[in-house]
Amino acid sequence: MPNSWLILIVSLPTANAAGRMRVWRALKALGCGVLRDGAYLLPNRPGFRQLLQEQMDDVKGGGGSAHVLVLDSENAGQQTAFTELFDRSPDYAKLIQTIQNVAASELNAEDPARLQRQITRLRKEFDAIASLDYFPNAAREQALMAMEDLEHAASAVLSPDEPHAVQRRILRLQVKDYQNRQWATRQRPWVDRLASAWLIRRFIDPNASFLWLATPSDCPEQALGFDFDGAAFTHVGAKVTFEVFQSSFGLAQDAALNRLAGLVHYLDVGGIPVPEAVGLGTLISGMRQQWPDDDALLAEAEKVFDAFYQAFSGNDS
Repeated sequence: MPNSWLILIVSLPTANAAGRMRVWRALKALGCGVLRDGAYLLPNRPGFRQLLQEQMDDVKGGGGSAHVLVLDSENAGQQTAFTELFDRSPDYAKLIQTIQNVAASELNAEDPARLQRQITRLRKEFDAIASLDYFPNAAREQALMAMEDLEHAASAVLSPDEPHAVQRRILRLQVKDYQNRQWATRQRPWVDRLASAWLIRRFIDPNASFLWLATPSDCPEQALGFDFDGAAFTHVGAKVTFEVFQSSFGLAQDAALNRLAGLVHYLDVGGIPVPEAVGLGTLISGMRQQWPDDDALLAEAEKVFDAFYQAFSGNDS
């Protein structure tokens, strides 16, 4: 079966330089292939025709002419030639080089905020390239592997005591058995520990108190530990601690909590990207710098997670 393509043919008056630049930038942002000056190509996929028609209307509004055409590839050679117009390998290669430079020179704990900013920026660059990679090949996988390797290496630097996942069955527990307890986790909490503490106080133990440990070995016997090796609640299989709490206390049917769990999971261990992750990660990074006291940090983080939960619940009241 031949592949179908969309072609936008545009012509704008020479005097309309601003219009030409506006259209060019919009088509570049769409990731269009360029057949020649004034002829732009996209694969014929849902939504793309409407986007090109919007550009066609813009061109006509600026006194130019434009047409959106549908074309089927005549043969394998033409199909290959068209597909090569969308090859993002050079972009991935440049990104991989930057990732390698960061891995070689900036994987240290002396400036954690800078390292976190670098990781966030590089992940955004990867996502931007991937969003326009309409015909992914090995270059995308290579860049993704490099990105994930850097994220894991950075996590080991920024959170050296991050727990190792265990393989066990998650038991269903009763909320009534976990009231007015002291809960303990590692100090200077990041997203999984902060979100888990919020979840505990919001859905499990409203009167919970929290102890912030310099090392997991400092955990008192009577305290309920979470998010460290040997804790009562920690990573199990592919689940981060927040998700383990959900499963343990029957909270996995809450759609808003599930969306929040996806966000926490991605920020803590990677995986499927979540649109809100960059904003939440940047916010928590800044909050950690602003509030050196962990109780104060949690108090502020609880407001943030309350807001996310409200938004994900779709309740504007």
